[in-house]
Amino acid sequence: MPTYVSLLNWTEQGVRNYKDTAERAETFGAAAQKLGAKLLNIYWTVGPYDLVAVVEAPDDETATAALLQLGGVGNIRSTTLRAFRREEMERIIAKAAG
Repeated sequence: MPTYVSLLNWTEQGVRNYKDTAERAETFGAAAQKLGAKLLNIYWTVGPYDLVAVVEAPDDETATAALLQLGGVGNIRSTTLRAFRREEMERIIAKAAG
């Protein structure tokens, strides 16, 4: 299943409600699962991003739907990257090499 890395920043609302952040992460994981995605891990970070989430989803549409639901609550803004595992990258390289 494709993997997505989401770099998350709290909104003003998210910062005000920081005490609920662990519970919100659990809620996101359950909501993602209902859509067919899986929250593999979430990290609270120091630096330009407040959190990093690693999600698996069957396709871009499912990943996007899960992240739209998350962002729609109003606690975060996201930047999401499609990540490739080693075996996926090897197939991509083989395809590019002809």
